[in-house]
Amino acid sequence: MDLSIWKNITFAYPWCFWLLLLVPLLIYWYFKQQQRQQGALQVSSIQGLKGLPVSWKVQFRPVLLVLRVLAFAALVTALARPQTSNTSENIDSEGIDIALSIDISGSMLAEDLQPNRLEAAKKVAVDFVNKRISDRIGLVIFSGESFTQCPITTDHAVLENQIMQVKSGMLQDGTAIGMGLATAVDRLRSSKAQSKVIILLTDGVNNTGLVDPITALEIAKAFKIRVYTIGIGTYGKAPFPMTMPDGSIQMQMQDVQIDEQLMKKISSETGGKYFRATNTVALQHIYDEIDKLEKTKVEITSYKRYAEHFFPLAMLALACLLLEVVLRYTAFRSLP
Repeated sequence: MDLSIWKNITFAYPWCFWLLLLVPLLIYWYFKQQQRQQGALQVSSIQGLKGLPVSWKVQFRPVLLVLRVLAFAALVTALARPQTSNTSENIDSEGIDIALSIDISGSMLAEDLQPNRLEAAKKVAVDFVNKRISDRIGLVIFSGESFTQCPITTDHAVLENQIMQVKSGMLQDGTAIGMGLATAVDRLRSSKAQSKVIILLTDGVNNTGLVDPITALEIAKAFKIRVYTIGIGTYGKAPFPMTMPDGSIQMQMQDVQIDEQLMKKISSETGGKYFRATNTVALQHIYDEIDKLEKTKVEITSYKRYAEHFFPLAMLALACLLLEVVLRYTAFRSLP
């Protein structure tokens, strides 16, 4: 028997261990029987008997009691049904396919969010991905054009790595909101998921691209894709890093222009919602709210299998009883 399994053992009937309280009674009864079986002899003095050798049978007779107690303890433990369990889970989920469409234009380097809009958007996106354990998520980036940075996948480690590699300047500059939305729709159009969602984040106004935002909106509606839109940037002016002729970087205040009317139209007509993130904390709260709005149905069925370990204990009890009987009627037969 592998003794290591006893580290994880449980008992089906632990109340059986109360029977061990009978052990003192068993010992008391044993010695009482011995006293009744022994004869009595009256002598004036036992001084002359002290030097007589004691038979080994007398010395080892308590072994019979030990065997009986051990058999009783093993039998009680077997009755308590020691067992180990193995739990397996079957997870059945109605996953949501999500496409993150993130603006990476030069204006995303503005520092009204810390350390800047793009880095704040990346960090919050990674946190969001970590919460969506059973969903397939992909990443689309856009500025003057759009690009699928990561296809829809359940490998969130790869997706997180792709998100963190995003930086401004990877694509031609500009703000092609229609292209960003259309590419995200293309990633989801063949999806078999019960729910398809796009989270579109931008800080500007559509000013370029082969697909205009309204056309991209109609395509999203045709494929029944829900779009949550996020306008990122403070109200008024924000500090932008500007490269000077000598190569140095200086911060200049520039107007923040977000086409909120377009963002609201896209979200409302697809069943989504528009949010405005004026700081990093607000952006985090927006993703948290989207996470609550888009709940994934997950059913977990647990199977617990038990392995019984009473048999070795029952065999031990039987062996102790047989050994006691054999010794009692062979080696210790001549003793009362």
